[in-house]
Amino acid sequence: MSSPASAITEPPSGRDGDPAGTLPRLLAGIRPHGTMTLEEHLSVHGSPPSVASRGRRRGRDGAEMLIDEIDRAGLLGRGGAAFPTAVKLRAVARARGRPIVLANGAEGEPASLKDRTLMEMLPHLVLDGAILAAEAVGAGEIIVCACESSGASLRSMQSAIAERAQSRDSGPHGRRPKLQVVEVPGHYVAGEESALVNHLGGGPAIPTYRPPMPFEQGLRRRPTLIDNVETLAHIALIARHGAAWFRQLGTAGQPGSTLVTLSGPVVHPGVYEIEHGASLTSLIEAGGGTTARVRGALLGGYAGSWIGAERLHGVALSSEHLAAHDASLGAGIVLLLSEEACPVAETARVSRWLAGQSAGQCGPCVNGLDSLAGTLAEIAAGAAPARATQRIERLAALVSRRGACGHPDGAVNLILSALQAFAADFAEHARHGRCERCLRAAELPLPSRTAGSAATAGTAGRR
Repeated sequence: MSSPASAITEPPSGRDGDPAGTLPRLLAGIRPHGTMTLEEHLSVHGSPPSVASRGRRRGRDGAEMLIDEIDRAGLLGRGGAAFPTAVKLRAVARARGRPIVLANGAEGEPASLKDRTLMEMLPHLVLDGAILAAEAVGAGEIIVCACESSGASLRSMQSAIAERAQSRDSGPHGRRPKLQVVEVPGHYVAGEESALVNHLGGGPAIPTYRPPMPFEQGLRRRPTLIDNVETLAHIALIARHGAAWFRQLGTAGQPGSTLVTLSGPVVHPGVYEIEHGASLTSLIEAGGGTTARVRGALLGGYAGSWIGAERLHGVALSSEHLAAHDASLGAGIVLLLSEEACPVAETARVSRWLAGQSAGQCGPCVNGLDSLAGTLAEIAAGAAPARATQRIERLAALVSRRGACGHPDGAVNLILSALQAFAADFAEHARHGRCERCLRAAELPLPSRTAGSAATAGTAGRR
């Protein structure tokens, strides 16, 4: 998943000739290399508004107005679950106790680079959104969580906070939330909300049983707002431009733009900003087109779904359109697989890695994922017993919706969608064993492989 030095920055024209309905938004003004400074950030976006003010009543009114505007915008979380952001904000604002805000940039998904791109290259947009969210819920503390494998993200966020402390140009002044950056483990489940809270509280970075939910009792038993860093960046723009502006892109059910990590056999893999509902074709064309014939596409990452090449024509990147394929964008991932790769071997390899990412807390995850990975390895090697695919389906039914967290569900989703999308390949392996493509280097990224720099940023529109 390396990315070229040059950035693709030319936005498509807006719908109905409206210049406001254009891209880029989040990636506006992004530099080909390096971090956008505070001065550059303010020249692109202007000073952020403030919902805090002197006088408790006026401050509360401003906070409620911001949450209402986010509600009207229809902003959904960009961490993968697509939960309504305004609902989460209201729950934290109404909870008892002084809240804490966690900006979640853990990004344990190997196929994603979007969060580290934002933190590394556009840290002030993330900080604007985090401060506005903190003011909206009444929080006095913000903790930015960055993955331990992304030193550039950590350094960029720390430098941005220091830059603001030394500047008088970071927006309205007064009592502002305390800001700090912390490093979190890079394993797959560490970014789950309760795992993040558990880690910051001194425990292991593994999901915990709920309730209580983090918005009720999170870090230090205080109400805790946990939002993905991209979600916070959108809040920064909605606060500046309003809900109507936000809805000029996207679909009715999924308005606005979103960041997508495009990888696989494309000329320019990297992070792109698209509007929800953009065609898969337009995204690939923005990435310079493919470098090999495509066998399928994985949407949503390693908890996502495969779509075979024969069904990719006309695919649009929004929940409404992808529902027909039992798929979603998840955390904003489009991973293409070339015809030179073996989908059976790739699925077996990723499934074994996912089994190794278990938090070790429950049987469905510890035993179920290991059994699934073992059976897939037997199929890939041509050593599987008869009716091995039916065994996978039986195991999947025993694992689904029975884990302590969503990890086993995501792994099952990936496996079952692969069985459907690449049915002929699985059948061929069951009959004849390994194929020539099994001997090729693996294409799907895992942490043991170099992920490359999160430097490519571009835009793609509807076609």
